[in-house]
Amino acid sequence: MDNPVGPILRMCDEVELVAAAIEDDNPDRDIEIVDRGAYVRIHASDRLRVTAESLKRHLGESFEIRSLEAIMPSFSGRISTSSDAVEWSLGSVGGRS
Repeated sequence: MDNPVGPILRMCDEVELVAAAIEDDNPDRDIEIVDRGAYVRIHASDRLRVTAESLKRHLGESFEIRSLEAIMPSFSGRISTSSDAVEWSLGSVGGRS
């Protein structure tokens, strides 16, 4: 996969549900899910997104998008967060790549 971006999630009960939410929010993207035992990498080329709506649909109404941070020790690419979505992408920060 060229230019992989996305979350790296520690292994927990929610991983499959987070992956399902990501797949729902990215129907046009080829998503790669790699189980490394202690963690799971979820990647797509160039851009990947997950919305609060999809996370709540899969994990329950009480799931807050900020709770994703608790199971995401790392990620690839640049991350952009809001109360409605998290997006991983390629890009520069402060003019650097």
